[in-house]
Amino acid sequence: MIPDRLRDLLEKPYYGALGTVRPDDTVQVNPMWFEFDGEYILFTHTVTRQKYRNLQHNPSMSFMVYDPAEPYRYIEVRGRLVEEVADPEGAFYVRLGQRYGNPAQQAPPDRADRVILKMSVEKVGGQ
Repeated sequence: MIPDRLRDLLEKPYYGALGTVRPDDTVQVNPMWFEFDGEYILFTHTVTRQKYRNLQHNPSMSFMVYDPAEPYRYIEVRGRLVEEVADPEGAFYVRLGQRYGNPAQQAPPDRADRVILKMSVEKVGGQ
């Protein structure tokens, strides 16, 4: 479903902007580390933060990544939270930290509250 011409935007360690819907129906957008496994987009988060509560209220998600060398070249993926996996050791956080350039990334202090959020790919746009 991801067009070949935009796939690199999900494969490179670019930051993305994740949009979720707050309980008051306003949108919250935050920069996020991520990993694309070829089928789903994966994020690390904690169960104590607003974004997690947003997804419990409404599992809809929108994610955008742009090319830093060509800012008008981007991909937007729309989907929903389809699974969350407990990550109490923070292993996925460490893996993402390494992906984003820190080979010595350590597990965060909030690792006991960490989960991996799995986003479906339902609609894709971009240029």
